[in-house]
Amino acid sequence: MFTTTTTFIVYILAMLIIGIVAARMTTSLNDYVLGGRRLGRLVTALSAGASDMSGWLLMGLPGALYVAGLSEAWIAIGLTVGSWCNWKIVAARLRSFTANASDALTLPDYLSARFCDKYRITAVTAAVIILIFFVVYCASGMVSAARLFEQTFEMDYHNALLIGAFSTIFYVFIGGFLAVSWTDTVQASLMIFALLLTPVIMIMDCGGFAVANELIAQKGPEMTSFLKGMTLVGFLSLVGWGLGYMGQPHILVRFMAAGTVRGMGDARRISITWMMLCLLGAVLVGYYGVAFSAVHPEVTVANPEQIFIIVTQTLFTPWVAGILLSAILAAIMSTLSCQLLVASTTLTADFYRRLIRPQASQTELVWCGRMMLLIVAVVAYLIALDPNSGILHLVSYAWAGFGASFGPAILISLLWKKMTLKGALAGMIAGALTVIIWEIGGFLGLYSIVPGFIISLIAIIGVSLLTYKPHNECELLFEDLERKFWLEVKDRR
Repeated sequence: MFTTTTTFIVYILAMLIIGIVAARMTTSLNDYVLGGRRLGRLVTALSAGASDMSGWLLMGLPGALYVAGLSEAWIAIGLTVGSWCNWKIVAARLRSFTANASDALTLPDYLSARFCDKYRITAVTAAVIILIFFVVYCASGMVSAARLFEQTFEMDYHNALLIGAFSTIFYVFIGGFLAVSWTDTVQASLMIFALLLTPVIMIMDCGGFAVANELIAQKGPEMTSFLKGMTLVGFLSLVGWGLGYMGQPHILVRFMAAGTVRGMGDARRISITWMMLCLLGAVLVGYYGVAFSAVHPEVTVANPEQIFIIVTQTLFTPWVAGILLSAILAAIMSTLSCQLLVASTTLTADFYRRLIRPQASQTELVWCGRMMLLIVAVVAYLIALDPNSGILHLVSYAWAGFGASFGPAILISLLWKKMTLKGALAGMIAGALTVIIWEIGGFLGLYSIVPGFIISLIAIIGVSLLTYKPHNECELLFEDLERKFWLEVKDRR
């Protein structure tokens, strides 16, 4: 216990030091929100991946594989394809469009500028959607941290929740976007190390691939099949996770902060490689966790989402286990920190600066962002107080909400010049409402992101065609943004 505790303390202190260093470079709202748009390719790639893969990567996903077998791996496949499409289609264009559309710092800022919205209806609508779903998303990160501390240190859930939340909030509070991005890069490295090493040791402990696979097969034939027992609705629900990438503000903001458009290709290759290896590792931990349980009947797995924690505590020395368990904390902190930052900057940039204090100084805006961060964190903490909160369920709800409300809106806004302001509003509202209603009703057992994305897409195209006027101000702006984008692509400096 002492060695694991020491490892955690060293890790958390390292993150706090990075936050303090970043704070010295944070002097404006642009610095606090986007790091001055100067992230390099490696930091862009790894921070985007780390902010995406929260505690569900080492807890929720392995837990799903442990319970249901290989059929749950379709989530990983859908996410990989979706992430690649997001990097390929959205990343470079969004970086260029946001920089050239009134130097937009947030997604609501961008949507308002893109559709020449003088009354900022799109910005307010987008900001409200972000706050609704991000509070739930932040709560999922806090639950993950609480589960980690609860299992590792045998702590009371509520004490564990408080410690996990504070560990993340402090360095985001002082360092802003640079602190989040730099710590994400360190955390991404730790996550991939843990997810490559752990399944290898698990398989060796079980007696090799052949023995481990046989032990899994003994539990049931559905455990070893990608499709056995799979329905069309189940398949669409799993691969449908990939649709969510184009609407996740905490991932898209990484594209907006990149130093150059031309560096996106290298960043994409780094990020997708990292992602594929991490997802493969998480799938193997959950899958071979079944064999691990058969070999170690004395080890109780009361909560499947804690299989990674239990394996590391059983198979590794305390020092190594401490390092590997820190990877879970890294996954949690990387995503939670970015979510808190995006939510707080939405309140600051899109409400306080635009609607309340347009004349506010940069220092005032930075401190306002910090105060808003605390408010969002407190609300998320209150939601996370329920010890029965499921990590994967909370994540899936927020992921669907963002994917359906923003995914089609962002994608079409970057590709189609005839998209209108009313079309954007219709798409965002339709997507968000569909997810909320679908989650309440649980219709057909289909994951809400699938109908939400489709309905949002139809609403955008249908309403835009009905309200489009040739050669309007927004169309001319799109043509200018498109021209500047291609100039940046061709710029070889």
